[in-house]
Amino acid sequence: MATQSMDIVAKALEHQVLQSARMVEEQLDAELNKLERMDEDELERLKERRMEALKKAQKQKQEWLSKGHGEYREIPSEKDFFPEVKDSKNVVCHFYKDSTFRCKILDKHLSILAKKHLETKFIKLNVEKAPFLTERLRIKVIPTLALVKDGKTKDYVVGFTDLGNTDEFSTEVLEWRLGCSDIINYSGNLLEPPTVAPKQGSKFTKVEKKTIRGKGYDSDSESDDD
Repeated sequence: MATQSMDIVAKALEHQVLQSARMVEEQLDAELNKLERMDEDELERLKERRMEALKKAQKQKQEWLSKGHGEYREIPSEKDFFPEVKDSKNVVCHFYKDSTFRCKILDKHLSILAKKHLETKFIKLNVEKAPFLTERLRIKVIPTLALVKDGKTKDYVVGFTDLGNTDEFSTEVLEWRLGCSDIINYSGNLLEPPTVAPKQGSKFTKVEKKTIRGKGYDSDSESDDD
């Protein structure tokens, strides 16, 4: 009886696979037929639209590069912060301190992401050179990432709480966290962080996509002093 049931299930699965393959084949045939029916004028218009899209994308890329996107760099002082965030739609600013080791960990990951996500500007600012701005943004934990969209601070990544509470988080985890705040174009699943090897003491904090932190920060990370 058990063998007979397994045979029935196997045949049902085989039927589903064949049916799915047939549907994909039919869709491909339809697309090929559509292309074959196109006359020369339609193909030329399609080619022109693709060329126009490529030109537009290249122009956007050059514009981003001219504004300092594509590299992770330090801005000299707090007065430079406002022109930088006003000049770009999406900005990630790392408020750091030389004496804080975790800031160096973030530097490594942000350097990688800056090259990958040209749509976003990645900068850093020494808090010791920015007392007014640090107080205005209520930054109490170092490191903190301020996520700025359209000139307004939308969200913060405070310490490593949202990154698994570990110094060993991956670049992909930070990328996911930034994607949750819509500060980069993230193509992965926002509902769950990327799969990483479990580490002792690692624990992820659920992040809502529209999170905006209030006046006080709850964080397990270190304060200003390392």
